Amino acid sequence: MLPLPSRPNRYSRRVAATMTRNQPVAPQTRRGLLRALLDRFGHLVHEMSKFATVGGLAFLVDLALFNYLASVRHMPPVAAKTISTVIAATLAFLGNRFWTWRHRQRSHPAREYALFFFFNGVGLGIAVACLAISRYGLGSVWPGVFQTPLADNIASFVVGTGLGTLFRFWSYRRFVFVEAGTPPVPGTSHDRESGA
Repeated sequence: MLPLPSRPNRYSRRVAATMTRNQPVAPQTRRGLLRALLDRFGHLVHEMSKFATVGGLAFLVDLALFNYLASVRHMPPVAAKTISTVIAATLAFLGNRFWTWRHRQRSHPAREYALFFFFNGVGLGIAVACLAISRYGLGSVWPGVFQTPLADNIASFVVGTGLGTLFRFWSYRRFVFVEAGTPPVPGTSHDRESGA
């Protein structure tokens, strides 16, 4: 074998460059981190975006109906909020069942519907409680500030709906539209031989 020249020539540089291209290269930090986060939480982001779309449409129905019932029909705010939320929740159930979590395991429709409305009732309770605390609790101290349509909308739709939405996403995902079970992994030949 001939000794390598001490000074690299063009051929040796080209061979070295070719050899390093085939070597594994550490991933770029930002892109690698982003890819790892998307691989780990991508399904959750996808579900949250669909949930937010369905929730946004239901929110618009809730907002419009609440203001119509409270302002035009002069219904008491808590009653108007209850009616608007029940109607919006029905639309949200249909959107979430048949779009957001359509890939999830289906259980009996009556079970899903009952659990959905139970947890939605808790979410409604959160929104109505925020409205009642604002209107009747804080409103008894500062009626000019907290017994106004603006304060009703902020308490109901900003604070109440925000807290209720977080609760609903968690509860629907955890209890109503359950994750399908992981299929069992078949044993390897080594496991069969050892009797494990």
